[in-house]
Amino acid sequence: MDPFTRHIEACNNATLPGERRALRLGAVPQPVGWLPPAAAAEAAGFPGMVATPDGLTLADPSALPDLATALIAAGHGRWRNEAFDVRARPDGPVLAQVDRGVLPVLGIQAQGVHVNGLVRGPDGVRLWVAVRAADKLLDPNKLDHIVAGGIPAGMTPWSTLLKEAGEEAAIPPDLAARAVPVWRVGYAMARGEGLRRDLLHCYDLELPEDFVPHPADGEVARFELWPLARALEAVRDGDAFKFNVNLVLIDLFIRAGLIAGAQAARLRAALG
Repeated sequence: MDPFTRHIEACNNATLPGERRALRLGAVPQPVGWLPPAAAAEAAGFPGMVATPDGLTLADPSALPDLATALIAAGHGRWRNEAFDVRARPDGPVLAQVDRGVLPVLGIQAQGVHVNGLVRGPDGVRLWVAVRAADKLLDPNKLDHIVAGGIPAGMTPWSTLLKEAGEEAAIPPDLAARAVPVWRVGYAMARGEGLRRDLLHCYDLELPEDFVPHPADGEVARFELWPLARALEAVRDGDAFKFNVNLVLIDLFIRAGLIAGAQAARLRAALG
């Protein structure tokens, strides 16, 4: 297997629906989530839940937070105390809001932003790499982007980028506003916390050579400035980066010409 392809396949290891049951809200026909058997059995008895052969429908979408409370009480998921918007389609209307901690249990798509922090100099392109704090709930000590985070309820990718840039790396708003959207990538990944159905909004941000990011909110232990070729080697040869960061970096390597030809074409097709 191509050493880069394994990262793409790892992020797309979930087969839907498989044994999961569709979760719908109100009269919207498209599923918003996919419940595993144990959580589906628990949810089926929730007041206002209608069970049909093709899934479960919560008649009142505003009751979704109460369903989340019931599921957490039954041992499914944990509180993150951060509400996320719930949609049936990535660009569709918001149908409800629910705590981020139960999104994987419900199989509901989360959206986030990832920023490639780039520095161009006489020695080529370098990439700012964040080292995640040791006390992070998920993926502690893994390598990450200079800015990355989920999109909270009521916020857009752009407003989230500006917020996270300041909170995570002390990047001033006027500098963060230079970010350019380059790509969106989605995946469905089965992990310990449940089903990760994520849609990442990806940006390039070129930073001055004299700018140094600083950890601001405790989520990052430190930042390191790497030659882009070193990042490629780390993705190719190991698992030092957080799982979804690999996808965003593979796209960057292709656009930068570090992966080319038939290999680039295969990876681009696999990324979708």
